[in-house]
Amino acid sequence: MKLESLKIILGYILICILWGSTWLVIRVGLDSLTPIFSVGLRFLLAAVLIFIIMKWRKIKLEKDHFSLKLYLILTLFSFSIPFGLVYWAEQYIPSGLASIVFATLPFGVIVFSAFLLPENKISFSQIVGVILGFLGIIIIFSENLNFDMSKYFLGIIAVLLSSLMQSAIAVIIKKHGSYLNPLTMNFYPLLFSGLLMIFTGFLVEDTSYWKFDYKAISSVIFLSFFGTVVTFTTYYWLLKRINVVILSLSSFITPIIAVFLGWLILKEQLTANAILGSLFVLIGILFANFTVLINNFKTKKVY
Repeated sequence: MKLESLKIILGYILICILWGSTWLVIRVGLDSLTPIFSVGLRFLLAAVLIFIIMKWRKIKLEKDHFSLKLYLILTLFSFSIPFGLVYWAEQYIPSGLASIVFATLPFGVIVFSAFLLPENKISFSQIVGVILGFLGIIIIFSENLNFDMSKYFLGIIAVLLSSLMQSAIAVIIKKHGSYLNPLTMNFYPLLFSGLLMIFTGFLVEDTSYWKFDYKAISSVIFLSFFGTVVTFTTYYWLLKRINVVILSLSSFITPIIAVFLGWLILKEQLTANAILGSLFVLIGILFANFTVLINNFKTKKVY
């Protein structure tokens, strides 16, 4: 196995594990801080950490007109608006329902890829894999699906819009942002998003709720470094190297990890539906990679 292939596999596993763990850490942090202010602190600290890493590794920040335009797009449509929508929606809809709606992301990637990346053909096995994976997510959270659509409609729309934005951004960066360093790609968007969301938190949230205790500080630090710096840098590094649809399937794996961590750490119930749904997701991912696996078997390559 080539070193590059091993890095890709390990990077994919890493973002799935870390993003899967962030749901648990966010839940802990929200005992002490309000949602928008909390995510603002997370992004701002992440930007500072990235700046330190860039200085240490002597990585220059691209400042040409097109790069600045991409930074602005990422600020609004990858961080500020999508995260704001999800955090807002989580106040009104169950987390299981939010996970199912956000799991539409791979479908959005397929649609946007068809228009923006016509040279990257979407295989039949990838479409089948995405459908199986999505069914798996529905099975996992099916016990929480008894809800009043009129009551949760706005929350569902908010999460769906967030998913569509993230899928569109993934395809746009795949097409236009391959020349950007994964670290510089995140610095300005995280900096501006952090400042914007902290300011918004001051305006619209109850500041008397804030408690800068151990839970708040530890959750912000974990989410900043592991849940943002490591994950988004790895994600954009992977985006340059593998199929964008395959990469988007990580959104199916993170809820599984979140469920199993809840069972392992918070002693939450692990249902038969969670196990069956997880199996569907894994089979779906295998289907999505079927063509790649066959081709690489013939050429004795992993990717």
